[in-house]
Amino acid sequence: MRKLKVTVDGKVYEVSVEIEGEASVPAAAPAPVAPAPVVSAPVAPAPVPVAPAPVAASAPAAVPAGASGVPSPLAGKVVSIDTKVGATVKDGDQILTIEAMKMNTYIYANKAGTVSAINVNVGDGVEEGQVLAVIA
Repeated sequence: MRKLKVTVDGKVYEVSVEIEGEASVPAAAPAPVAPAPVVSAPVAPAPVPVAPAPVAASAPAAVPAGASGVPSPLAGKVVSIDTKVGATVKDGDQILTIEAMKMNTYIYANKAGTVSAINVNVGDGVEEGQVLAVIA
């Protein structure tokens, strides 16, 4: 038997360990050993299954000849619309903001012109490739 000191979570414990093959030496009276504290993590309640919100299958918005549709680069949720129908925009002007996975993605005009349609509202879920706005 060997006496060892073991530290667990900052607490020191004296333990006696028997090592096979080693001659047993009578030990002095064993020192009382404090039981290791039992720590358990809080148990969270089981999640309640929630059906995913239905996604409306919408046909892609028609883009008039000579106009340019501004597609969504990813699936997400519209958090702001930063322009109005009839507004004149330059190539690269911010027109919308989409949030996906707690990150905002800014949507910019893909050409200079007049915003002829905004096909989404704040709070709408959008899919990748969906036409968000039309610039004529």
